[in-house]
Amino acid sequence: MAPNPGVLLSGFADEAANEKTAVQQFTAFAALGLRHYTVRFVDAGSGVRNVMQLSAAEVRSLVKLQQAYGLQVASLGSPIGKVKLADVEDGSRNRYVPFRKYLAQDVRKACDLANRFGTRLIRGFSFYHPKGESPDAYLPEVVDRLGKIVDECAARDLIFGLEIEANLVGQTGDLLAEIHRQVGSERLVLIFDAGNIVTQGCSAEEVFRQYRVMKPGLGWLHIKDYRHPVPMGRVTHVDEEALKHFVPADRGDSGHEAILRDLATELPKLDKRMRALGAPGVFLDLEPHVKGGGQFGGFSGPDGFGVALRGLTRLLDYVGIGYDLRTFDDVLASRGF
Repeated sequence: MAPNPGVLLSGFADEAANEKTAVQQFTAFAALGLRHYTVRFVDAGSGVRNVMQLSAAEVRSLVKLQQAYGLQVASLGSPIGKVKLADVEDGSRNRYVPFRKYLAQDVRKACDLANRFGTRLIRGFSFYHPKGESPDAYLPEVVDRLGKIVDECAARDLIFGLEIEANLVGQTGDLLAEIHRQVGSERLVLIFDAGNIVTQGCSAEEVFRQYRVMKPGLGWLHIKDYRHPVPMGRVTHVDEEALKHFVPADRGDSGHEAILRDLATELPKLDKRMRALGAPGVFLDLEPHVKGGGQFGGFSGPDGFGVALRGLTRLLDYVGIGYDLRTFDDVLASRGF
């Protein structure tokens, strides 16, 4: 019997770089033994900017530089879907963009960037409903918009990954699973993130339940965790800028051991499905935030990112999931042996 496939390890490289320069990001990831990275914020020579603001020349420079460090892009860490559904004042600082303009400009640019970076995967979100209102009432509009976004991705042979996150319409596994069901496209997959569920006041048991609900649409996982300093109950709105207690996956409240143990049984089917869509396998994408997180990003530093990676690999070893880090043979190959 053939062994079960392993996972591909990646991460948001900007979290590992103090000044977020491309050289710092790539140096840290190469030193940690990673082969893939997710591109989000980067200083490619003109200051720190989101990948969506990079020029064509900066993208070409990054692609050339990442090759020199032996790296490939796992996913485009875009902010697509992190805008308001409606142009209403709700006390938040979220911006509103008319959807037709958003689709023609932002979404199509994200697709172009994914193609230029050589990845099939675009990370995205499920839109902000008006603060203080129930997300359920906005499902039809979100399904309609995401259906059009996924159509744009499908036309470029890309996959749109929808991340679970507080304050958005898709803030729970149940809501994301329903969005996935109603959109009804294989080009829409779900991104599980246990830390983003725990920050909403959920127990490890509830995190695992939401993971199970998301499994039929699962595409890849973000790896972060959180440990509440005092017991708390479920909250309806999370102050993301106030979150200060992110921890490695082997030290948090999410119960990553149980999640990864279950994932081990799902990997053959999930790996086959993602490869059929053109992805290289199933990614575990580290987004540790261990030195702080916020609405549009987080930071771990090179030291914190290394600690988070080792915490994850300890768990993977414990539950029996294989993974691939660079070896001395790779070093020899880069020397021409």
